This record gives sequence, C-alpha cells and structure tokens, in this order.
Amino acid sequence: MPGIQEAARDFLTHEYIAVVGVSRDKSKTANFIYRKLRSEGYHVFAVNPNATIVEGDACYLNLKAIPIKPDGVIIVTKPEITDQVVRDCAELGITRVWMHKGMDSKGTSVSSEAVSFCRNKGIAVIPGSCPMMYCRHADIGHRFMRWLQSITGKLPKV
Repeated sequence: MPGIQEAARDFLTHEYIAVVGVSRDKSKTANFIYRKLRSEGYHVFAVNPNATIVEGDACYLNLKAIPIKPDGVIIVTKPEITDQVVRDCAELGITRVWMHKGMDSKGTSVSSEAVSFCRNKGIAVIPGSCPMMYCRHADIGHRFMRWLQSITGKLPKV
C-alpha cells in the first residue's frame, strides 16, 4: 500500500479532476482547491447540485453530468454526501478519490463507510489531508501543514 506522498503524486499526475462541493461562495475551501488546480493547469470540473456557474465556469449537477470522465475526484462535502459520491465514482469507473480533511475535525469529508466502499471496489482513496499541500506550487502555509502533519503522524494512511 503506498504512502500519502505516493498516492498524492499519483492522483495529481492526472489531467481531469472533478471537485465536488464547490460553491457560489468563493471563500469556501472547495473553491480554493478548484482555483489552485485550475491555476496549476488541470482541467477541473466543478460539481454542486445547486449551482450552474461557479468561479466563472460551468458547474455540473453531479459526476454523471460531466461531459468527460474525470481521472480523479476531490470531495469537499459533508461525510454523508461523500458516501453517495463514491458510489457514483464506482458506477462511472472513476478510480481515484480524495476526501478532503482540514486541520480541525469539523472540516472533513472523510466517511469511514465511503473509505471501505472505495477499498472494496478497487478505488484508490486518500482519506484526508488537503490536495493543496501536495500541488507543485504549494503555498508556504500548506507546505507547513504537510510538514507539521508528517512530524506529528497525522498524515492519512492510504
């Protein structure tokens, strides 16, 4: 089983990434991740059933509505929603999922049921952490968080 560094590297080597949980509110975590990936050159797809435009781009009702199958999905929602999103990933043949988790326990998308589901279906899952900590041009704050989590043993086990 790869470590978080290898899993993150594998996830981020792919071109098409969906971000589930983006919002019309540009201050939301999902939007920061979406903008960061877009600025890094990824083809990103915004997913939110309550919006049609986010960050000036088309926003899709769900993963099934995206015209190109994403290589990976970053989930930045409540854990209850994560459970349905991973089922959609399995149905669509999406084999990489990253469940965002912020520094506090409230800011998590991780669902233990969804993690188990992914592993049982052969979906590579990163259960926690923030993708922005592993981007090529990570800001100093995210690099510091990655370092801090690595020395305290709080990086997720994949």
